[in-house]
Amino acid sequence: MKAHTSHDKLLASSELIRATPPVGDDLAFHYSLLCSLGFPRRHVPSREFLRQAGEGWLHVQAGVLDVGDGPVLQPVPYGSMPRLALIWISTIARRSNSREIFLGRSAAEFLGMLGFDQQGRRYCTLRQQLHALAACRIQLGFRGRTINESVIKRIDAWLPSAHNQRATWPGTLVLETEFFDELVQHSVPLDARALHVLRGSALAIDVYAWLAHRLYRLNHRPLWLPWHTLKDQFGHEYVGKHGLGDFCTSFKTALDKVLMVYPTARACIQRGGIELRQSPPPVPTRTWLPMKATSPITKEAA
Repeated sequence: MKAHTSHDKLLASSELIRATPPVGDDLAFHYSLLCSLGFPRRHVPSREFLRQAGEGWLHVQAGVLDVGDGPVLQPVPYGSMPRLALIWISTIARRSNSREIFLGRSAAEFLGMLGFDQQGRRYCTLRQQLHALAACRIQLGFRGRTINESVIKRIDAWLPSAHNQRATWPGTLVLETEFFDELVQHSVPLDARALHVLRGSALAIDVYAWLAHRLYRLNHRPLWLPWHTLKDQFGHEYVGKHGLGDFCTSFKTALDKVLMVYPTARACIQRGGIELRQSPPPVPTRTWLPMKATSPITKEAA
């Protein structure tokens, strides 16, 4: 029943996206350098994560966060939650043109922005992954150049409730200046309606962001990518003698979902890999330039 419901939502979103272009709150933005190499999709037992694809690589180092009574080691962020949280933090920054980000009046409000329901386990996951995202440090490299990034400059920890008091929701955070400047100059526009329906699959989110960033930059010649190259880029978690086969199956499933909510994407499965052709971006340029100084959640709404 759950799978049937998810498919129905996917179909409904696909029809809506085909019928109407994204406007207003439908617009979301992602940090361009993370569109090709994303966070791990599963828990990483170590304190760091390294993914390399071709000439590019991503290194994520877990950090430390003060949670009210001293420093606590945080994990490497993983899964759908930190991906979507970072996208919406970036979106608010782009819309408000400010490094200070208002996260809403409550965790429930922020979860709604990400497209998640308000089940109890969602709050636990959001708290863990928001803290992990705030504490981590990121390095990206390509052809001899290394970029060191720290996304969040300041955040108050989301403290659990104690002594019959309500849990302390951060409310606001402040982005690092360099990260914010990069967002203003080079963020990638996405359709929030697509992100909401893909929210249950970190792989589908990654494939959608990658295609949104990559396809319209291609020239008129098709680009063919073999499965082993795609596995290096997206399938770090698939290991063992069946790793490549399992990855291919998962990638095909994710791509099918992505193509339903990015209908103008020209990407097709071929023997031994996939073929990409130049395509329009999911959000037409005229839709988001110039950006208005508004946010999907504003302080005035509080």
